[in-house]
Amino acid sequence: MTAVIPGAPAVPDATTGPRASRAAVFALARFEARRLLLRAPVLIAFAGYVGWTVWRTRTSWDGFPALQDADRATQTGPLLVGLAVLLCANHAVLRSRRHGTEPHFAVLVVPPWRRTVGHLLSVVPAALLVAACVGGQFAWEALKPGAIGHGSPGELLAGPLSVLLLGAAGVLLARLVASPLAAPLLIVFLMFSALFTTGLPDGGRARWLAPVVVENGGVTLPSDLLGRPAAWHALYLAGLALCLALAAVMLSGGARLRSVRAGVAGAVALTLVGAVAQDGNVSPETAEARTRISTTPEKVHRCAEREGTTYCAFPEWGPRTADWAEVVEDVRSLAGGTAPDRPLTVRQRVEARYGLSDDAAIPPAARPDEVTVGTTWGGNRVPEFAVAVAGVLVTGDEETAGALCDGRTVTVMWLALADRPDPMSDLRRVRLDDSTSGSAVVISQTEPLSMTAAHTEVVRELLERPRDEVAAKVRDHWAELTAPEVTTDRAAELLGLDAPEEADECL
Repeated sequence: MTAVIPGAPAVPDATTGPRASRAAVFALARFEARRLLLRAPVLIAFAGYVGWTVWRTRTSWDGFPALQDADRATQTGPLLVGLAVLLCANHAVLRSRRHGTEPHFAVLVVPPWRRTVGHLLSVVPAALLVAACVGGQFAWEALKPGAIGHGSPGELLAGPLSVLLLGAAGVLLARLVASPLAAPLLIVFLMFSALFTTGLPDGGRARWLAPVVVENGGVTLPSDLLGRPAAWHALYLAGLALCLALAAVMLSGGARLRSVRAGVAGAVALTLVGAVAQDGNVSPETAEARTRISTTPEKVHRCAEREGTTYCAFPEWGPRTADWAEVVEDVRSLAGGTAPDRPLTVRQRVEARYGLSDDAAIPPAARPDEVTVGTTWGGNRVPEFAVAVAGVLVTGDEETAGALCDGRTVTVMWLALADRPDPMSDLRRVRLDDSTSGSAVVISQTEPLSMTAAHTEVVRELLERPRDEVAAKVRDHWAELTAPEVTTDRAAELLGLDAPEEADECL
């Protein structure tokens, strides 16, 4: 018969089998990690995260991603998993209180602070699983044939580190407040805080205190001009997660351990270094480089000639010149007069002075026979570029093409769209209102083109006719079709159509 001595002292954690205690901690961590990953909130969060990532990545950037944008796209999804991990880790720590089993732990070789360590370690597998998802998402983007640029390890670490940070916050909260309502309330508070930090001025340091910093604009810049302190931000997140984890250990009775106190000091130092160094303002060197590529891009371009056209691109965009050349040759093949043999320069341009948060318009190129192409490609950008090429072939320069309000617009739009796989769909895609009738503005990287209702009617009828038949008429009447005084009625007559019934008034 076994006797129990009332009031027997608890087994001292400093003298009772260190190896057994460590083994018990890892056993607890494995058990809690498995249990956490199988909890409904975490499973639902992972299902939503993976489903959204797969659905979005299939068609992201129309198959032409810039990897310096793709790495940032991996950051917001893990936050959903992180919030679920926060909730479930918090509930796991409070389980013994809810079930009334907390007094029984006093007779185990695992003291409270070691149990806290076990719970903290249990969130690591979730973070590692998120890291695998982030790596898979980025690898998928990098393996697309149209991918260019370079990703940042610091940006890729933000997602997994956010999960660690939120998981540690859940454990710490359980040691601070022994209530299951605390975690949901914290989640609501964090969501409202995210709304406020999103509205903070771009370039400020305060917004970098959040786990993820989202840029509001859609401009793509060369990877060395982003000006984002991604590495320092990763250090800040790692330090902050370690601070919260060690604070939870201290609150569980580990404050008297020298190693814990030293760890807290080191974690605070890491957090402060990262927080101070992640200055949201770009360096003078980066600001100067942004100005240079915005005002004098030819100083940093690398140029190559293909079939009489010179293609000048930023170094990272060199592989994309083949895609541009395909569009240029398609448009050239339909032109008449000297246009098919006229030397053109396709020059890549971007407005970088306002950073990632502004999508500022690019002024049209003033030099003759120069066509602007942007830093994004695929989707609507392809027919938009075709319109720009056709405009320069017809008028001689982008400034003149942007001011068109006569019959030459018909020639420009037919040249741009006739050789496309689905001309009518592209006509809709390049127009601001997604229409194929009436007047509209044609979207462009520089100055938009205006189409009257009469222009639209004629172009639509031309696109419905056999391409070679129309091309022959365009070549035969090229000089008159590209003359500044040609009217829409005359252009329709030269191309074998009746005069349009719609109004011919420019916007």
